[in-house]
Amino acid sequence: MKYLLTYLKGMAMGAADVVPGVSGGTIAFITGILDTLLDSVSRIKPSLWGVIKSQGLKAAFLQINGPFLLSLLAGILTSLFSFAKLISWLLLTHPIPVWSFFFGLIIISVIHMLRQVRYFSLLRFGLFGLGVLAAWMITVLNPVALEPSYINIFFGGSIAICAMVLPGISGSFILLLLGLYPVVLAAVKNVELAIIGVFAIGALVGLLSFSRVLLALLRSYHDATIFFLTGLMLGTLGKIWPWKLTLSWRTNSHGEQVPLLEQNLSPLNFEQVTGQPPQLMLAIGCMLAGILLVWGLEQLGSKDKPKP
Repeated sequence: MKYLLTYLKGMAMGAADVVPGVSGGTIAFITGILDTLLDSVSRIKPSLWGVIKSQGLKAAFLQINGPFLLSLLAGILTSLFSFAKLISWLLLTHPIPVWSFFFGLIIISVIHMLRQVRYFSLLRFGLFGLGVLAAWMITVLNPVALEPSYINIFFGGSIAICAMVLPGISGSFILLLLGLYPVVLAAVKNVELAIIGVFAIGALVGLLSFSRVLLALLRSYHDATIFFLTGLMLGTLGKIWPWKLTLSWRTNSHGEQVPLLEQNLSPLNFEQVTGQPPQLMLAIGCMLAGILLVWGLEQLGSKDKPKP
């Protein structure tokens, strides 16, 4: 049952990572597995080779909390292969209710994270503001067109995977900003092993390095780190605002036109500008659904936390 819950949480992380603007790290945090994930990944280091030689593969697998990592990875991959096309289609055909759902999810996640803080201070509010500013600046950046060289793909993988485990910042959105999102998707679609391999190596290097840094910050400066991460999450709300006007388009790996640059609009004048209904009541209902989902994930997460 324990690993089934981990598998379901992995599915939730995978579904979030598909959407540019939503982070799987946010899901990991609100379900109570972020610390376990970071700790397990940080155990993967050169000294593990000595454990393999002296005690065997099984001992090494247990040392890195292999059953947990395997269950989580299986859930993430299941979600990516099962729901990626569905979520992409929903974003194209029903953007307002989908973005409203994620908007509600992020709002309640911010509240959830602030509840983890033991006490408040002016410095910590400053870190919160810094996180908001950093995320907002990232989300308003114009995408660049990096040359899809192997070195750029390697560093793109390193940066994207860090964002995927960092609450608030979307790894897929980082790839979009770097101009590598279509390249990586096309490589997966066409099974271009060279590009996939370089990206995977970069992601592995980034994950092994960044997980140790984030884990150390959470252990040594827990409340300050939480404030900054919460600010990151709040700062991304502009990216997932449901009512948008598309200014320019890009072609995805399937040859479809999808939004590239967008401008946020008020729901009150959305129909006047775009000619489309704002779907306000449906949007509110989807926001509430996102809030209820986080509440449910909190209940799952509480089962894995030791009682005081």
